[in-house]
Amino acid sequence: AADERSLYIMRVVQIAVMCVLALTVVFGIFFLGCNLLIKSEGMINFLVKERRPSKEVEAVVVGPY
Repeated sequence: AADERSLYIMRVVQIAVMCVLALTVVFGIFFLGCNLLIKSEGMINFLVKERRPSKEVEAVVVGPY
């Protein structure tokens, strides 16, 4: 009976460790993806600021204000 209980506890611990590792990987991929997305938006904004807007875009931007 003690051997069965020990085996059951080991199995529960293994499942808990695997769940924690899986969640760590999932959140790591999620945050890495968000970080890359934020960096790419920053690069896009940097490139957009570098280009001079045309006269039509300037008129549209100035118009509503």
